[in-house]
Amino acid sequence: MMKRTFIAFISILVGISLASCSNMSKQDIGTVSGGVIGGLVGSQFGGGSGKLVAVGVGALAGALIGGAIGKNMDDTDRLKMTQALETNKLNQPAYWQNQKSGSSYTVTPTKNVTVDGNPYCREYTTTAIIAGKKQQMYGTACRKPDGTWEMAAS
Repeated sequence: MMKRTFIAFISILVGISLASCSNMSKQDIGTVSGGVIGGLVGSQFGGGSGKLVAVGVGALAGALIGGAIGKNMDDTDRLKMTQALETNKLNQPAYWQNQKSGSSYTVTPTKNVTVDGNPYCREYTTTAIIAGKKQQMYGTACRKPDGTWEMAAS
């Protein structure tokens, strides 16, 4: 339980830090977020030097997946993702295919959570098929007072 709390705390810090970097591209944000989350997930495995290897592998895999998904999502994809977070019930997936890129996406809200006092946050999974390769990423998004959604951690 303590490890999960630590992972959530670090993920929130990364999300806040990334939100303040307005000159970062969506690919940069996806790469950094994915790398941090992948490293944290990797830290749950192995022991001694094996744990270090697991952290490195997790961070690298997360960075590659997060960067690929972030790079390929356009404004329409982000709108559809926002709609899924706003309207879908928990564990109800939203599916779509981007007509321009040919990529397909599934976004599933998985849990309602409170982040930094904001009770309108949801954890979600994103599965993307980009250039024929399936990629999956987990994150948290929160609804801002103006009704838009902001990724707290990707």
